Amino acid sequence: MPWIQLTISSNEAHARQLGDVLMEHGAQAVTYRDGKDAPIFEPGPGEIQLWDHTLVTGLFDAAYDIAQLVSRLQEVSYLGPNFAYKTDQLEDKDWEREWMDNFKPIQFADNLWVVPSWHDAPDPAAANILLDPGMAFGTGTHPTTALCLQWLAKQDLTGKTIVDFGCGSGILGIAALKLGAARCVGIDIDRQALIATRENAERNGVADRFDVYLPIEQPTLAADVVVANVLAGPLQELAEVILGYVGEQGLLCMSGILSRQADDVMSAYRPTIQFNEIAEQSEWVMLNGQRVSA
Repeated sequence: MPWIQLTISSNEAHARQLGDVLMEHGAQAVTYRDGKDAPIFEPGPGEIQLWDHTLVTGLFDAAYDIAQLVSRLQEVSYLGPNFAYKTDQLEDKDWEREWMDNFKPIQFADNLWVVPSWHDAPDPAAANILLDPGMAFGTGTHPTTALCLQWLAKQDLTGKTIVDFGCGSGILGIAALKLGAARCVGIDIDRQALIATRENAERNGVADRFDVYLPIEQPTLAADVVVANVLAGPLQELAEVILGYVGEQGLLCMSGILSRQADDVMSAYRPTIQFNEIAEQSEWVMLNGQRVSA
């Protein structure tokens, strides 16, 4: 059946309350979006990411009296009589099918793809990572993950030991293993991330070579390659920990860094790491280099 969307401008303080109000007045679903396109990472399971400027959208049956609802909402104290909103008519569609059709296999290099479970791999001979979009911990669509995947695809990982620091979905570690690495150790502060990594490693047939740990359990090892796709703050604060995993002449790849933060992050790793040219995509950067001192 056809639907109508009511989208209202709100803020972090009141977005959840507003969503509850829309549900109480008959919304079939409520979604929250960033009103300013501020860069963020995907939230954890069960979390709702809110922003200073949040767009709250309620989905209603097309026969619903939206004008009457807007009139009622004008009486809500934190909205007021002149609150900003818009309505959109939605045609009747198979929305699940529509959602699935929007996600195709993504190629990151000649030899590396991320493939949703309902698609055949375009190149069976390539390293194909089986991951579905919409997961809590990333599937390669964010520039930070894409930059790391592109970098991994250029390395000779044959027989190498990898540390995936802040492993999330495990996508980087799985990519490294499919590209020839012998072993990967994933570390994350979130137990749900470790569960996701284990499940994805199993789906991709690399679980026997991918071990995961919480920070308090993390092993001592010197890896050939360390990838860390987290945020600039933790990368600086945990520089000694991360460097501790980079073996002699080992490689380090870091992302989750905005371009304006690159110099500060690199400063935390010099002179131990000699950095190569910065790679950038949509204001995000990937830093990579090699250990040159103990």
